[in-house]
Amino acid sequence: MRRRTPIYSSLHPYSPVFRALVGLAVIFVVGSVGYKILEGWTLFEGFYMTLITVTTIGFKEVRDLTFYGQLFTIVIIVTGIGMVGYALVTTTAMLIEGEVNKILTRRRSLKAISKLKEHFIVCGFGRMGSYICEELHLRNIPFVVVEHRPEIQEKILQAGYLLSPGDATEEDVLQDAGIESAKGLVSVLDSDASNVYVVLSARELNPRLEIIARAGEEQAHKKLKRAGASRVISPYKIGGARMVMGILKPAVMSFLELAMDYREYDIELEEILISPISNYNGKKLIETDLRKELNLIIIAVKKSGGLMEFNPGPNTIIYAGDTLIAMGPRKSIKIFEKAAEMNGDD
Repeated sequence: MRRRTPIYSSLHPYSPVFRALVGLAVIFVVGSVGYKILEGWTLFEGFYMTLITVTTIGFKEVRDLTFYGQLFTIVIIVTGIGMVGYALVTTTAMLIEGEVNKILTRRRSLKAISKLKEHFIVCGFGRMGSYICEELHLRNIPFVVVEHRPEIQEKILQAGYLLSPGDATEEDVLQDAGIESAKGLVSVLDSDASNVYVVLSARELNPRLEIIARAGEEQAHKKLKRAGASRVISPYKIGGARMVMGILKPAVMSFLELAMDYREYDIELEEILISPISNYNGKKLIETDLRKELNLIIIAVKKSGGLMEFNPGPNTIIYAGDTLIAMGPRKSIKIFEKAAEMNGDD
């Protein structure tokens, strides 16, 4: 649930600031009408008299006041000055509270970042960056957003995400985001040149980091790879390929959408690394419970050397360091993940 900003909550109909503004408006209306009735002035003259009275400017009255006009002016002075003082106090408190909340929120964010391990860093919070953050948040995966635009920083904090404010191309900003202990980095800045610079800096700061970068232009793909990106994604190319597949192979496209949409369907597509102490280590696929009990489909096995074996047969042997691409019910995926990390007897 997103938190409201201090300004928004302070202008709520039941807030002190809103009540002060309504009170001032009522005083000006009553003053303008009151002088018109008691003194026979125009509404503008009544408004002007109310204004110089409430603000204590001290100009001469529009005209000489009658006895009842003087009594009415006393009432306007007492109520008007009190209401102006109340409005100033509440508005000042609102502004101070808002700034203090911003400072405290950012300090808490930086403190939380310093404790993170094996998290992800998302550089840029545009349309693609915000979608990536939403997906990571829904999956309860820890991440930090790096963004330099103040107006966007507010949106990030309102969403409850951890923020490392600053330019992602600067090394100290990446260090503040905990890049040394991070698991991966996603660079989705608007400029290809900026993405190249981020990748260069990130690879130098953490050689083991998994880096995914966005390429707007085709020629930027090779530059990003040379800079150290593990993978380069071209949104336009992928989008075009999916549209073509939707036209030529609609059934295949429907299957892929089903496999990827984990929120609507109870199906997860996951990659799972086999640890040396796992009971799966050294076993054939047919000897495991993956198909018979967990109802999982093993789409591919990525060997520790990098070779990808698609549609592995029942006699394929699983070794430590292999990564299995599995698809099936979410609950079964979770069981498989735990079993792949530790010995079943533990």
